[in-house]
Amino acid sequence: MSDEEGGGSLYVLSAVLLTPTQFPALLGDDFPEACALLGLAPAAEGYGLVLGQDEEGARWTVVVDDVSLVAAAIASWDCGMEYDLSPDERTIVLSLAGWPLELTVSTPGLPAPHDPERGADGTGRVPLAPPSADTWGPVQRRLGADQIGREWADWHQRVAEDGGAAAAAHPGLARALREADGYTRQPPPPGRVRSAFAGEGVRTLRADGPGWSLVARTDDAAFVLLDEEPGEVLAVPREGAGGLPELSGLLASLARVAARPA
Repeated sequence: MSDEEGGGSLYVLSAVLLTPTQFPALLGDDFPEACALLGLAPAAEGYGLVLGQDEEGARWTVVVDDVSLVAAAIASWDCGMEYDLSPDERTIVLSLAGWPLELTVSTPGLPAPHDPERGADGTGRVPLAPPSADTWGPVQRRLGADQIGREWADWHQRVAEDGGAAAAAHPGLARALREADGYTRQPPPPGRVRSAFAGEGVRTLRADGPGWSLVARTDDAAFVLLDEEPGEVLAVPREGAGGLPELSGLLASLARVAARPA
């Protein structure tokens, strides 16, 4: 694609959506936080992030407002089909040096991916780079919740076999569930509660908050990860106890307020 703002061509390697219903959890607990990391206003329709290299091999992220086009490209790629993602120059919102996500691919015939010089995009900011996930913290916690959601059956069995971390009396779990329950009465920032299809009549729920992430199936269990418990997965008791809300009621309420992909 041609990047009029950057003055050259971009060889597209990947793309992701940045919308209230679907965004890389690596970037934040909610949609506005993820947008702020990239210096974007949290537009209701969201954005598409097109990641590629210029003719010198430099990493660039082109932000476009044609979300439908980027969604179609991602769907085609996921099905193993080719798709020439070439957004119209009029849809380009911003071109940012670097990539906010880790990519292990590169464009054949170009130099290895590298960051352009600071200031090359006119923003004066350091080129984008994936947030560090080397030590446990918000990024690792959200990535862990992502993994559980993708590999639900394996994680469900694993936690069932080892019993999970001691959950019922854990103050961090109680705090997370209280805050999640609060979302059902006072709407949180967009993207804090999301819902995705998981089977006939079943949804995968994801909720995030300060220091915690919850992932659940509406017909099954729920698990919570905490910043304060590195690597631990806390199983939520089915029956409310010790001030904890009853799980099935909480999940039903979260499902009603969750953002869903169109």
